[in-house]
Amino acid sequence: MKILLIEDDMDLGNGVRIALRDQGMQVVWVRSLEDAARSIEHDSCELVLLDLGLPDGDGLDLLARLRAARLPVLILSARDTLEQRLRGLDGGADDYLVKPFVLAELLSRVRALARRSYGFDGDTIELRGLLLQVPTRRVSVHGRPVELTASEYALLKTLLMRANRVITRRVLEEHILPGGLANASNTLDVHMGNLRRKIGEGYIRTVRGVGYVIDQQSETATSPGAGA
Repeated sequence: MKILLIEDDMDLGNGVRIALRDQGMQVVWVRSLEDAARSIEHDSCELVLLDLGLPDGDGLDLLARLRAARLPVLILSARDTLEQRLRGLDGGADDYLVKPFVLAELLSRVRALARRSYGFDGDTIELRGLLLQVPTRRVSVHGRPVELTASEYALLKTLLMRANRVITRRVLEEHILPGGLANASNTLDVHMGNLRRKIGEGYIRTVRGVGYVIDQQSETATSPGAGA
């Protein structure tokens, strides 16, 4: 899981970054609203840890943008009154943790938020009969094993972990394909076509001119091999 950490305190930010990294998570750490806005556009993070007292503004001002991007948000703040906590949660955050906090509690809340948001327990992702087991990299559709190449597996995992969110072609090309954009051309289309054929049509939806998305709810999925 890739997490966007928005925290201006050096000591706290570094401690959280190390704790998340030790749990096998990727961390993009920024210290201002401006850098956070840029990261939301380009870093394809799956979950956000948001400090409110930032040097260039209030983290609450970022909540609407994070919700529009359908990113789960855990607020980390020293603002501890009931009114302040309700303002954060009603403003769009999924959880609120008051500073100072114990790192073990933060990690537990991150895992819980990931499970609620993506149906992802750290080892498996399951959606409409499509199962991906992260430790073994095994994929199956309604119990039938599916053999994927490394690029096809990476594409599927990225789309599943962001179910219901459109992932742009540029993000997929930059972060998934070996060689990034330099190796893009029509390679993404080839991998996507092969992946669709293997897992069955009805899972991956094309958003014309933008990218691709896997919807959590669909009535059109078919068995592997039944599609084009």
